[in-house]
Amino acid sequence: MTTIRKRRLNPQPRRTLELLKLLGSSPHGATEALLVRAHGFESDMITGLVRAGLAAAEREALNAGGKTIEVVRLRITETGRRAIEGEG
Repeated sequence: MTTIRKRRLNPQPRRTLELLKLLGSSPHGATEALLVRAHGFESDMITGLVRAGLAAAEREALNAGGKTIEVVRLRITETGRRAIEGEG
């Protein structure tokens, strides 16, 4: 018999689900800085979603005020979308 284990998201499941829904509502994802500073999500929570395969992180270079800066953009994965659908 095969045992299927559910992935544990975070001790704060409601807040984790909120983060997934926010990423799912944005076609281009969001930067880590925006999620942490403007929305108050913890970096550990974001890292946990990426490690669980519910979100993907990608570094990209942006031009801001004449300077090139590197940011981390997060997007929801298909697995993350299924996790949201399962909560409905």
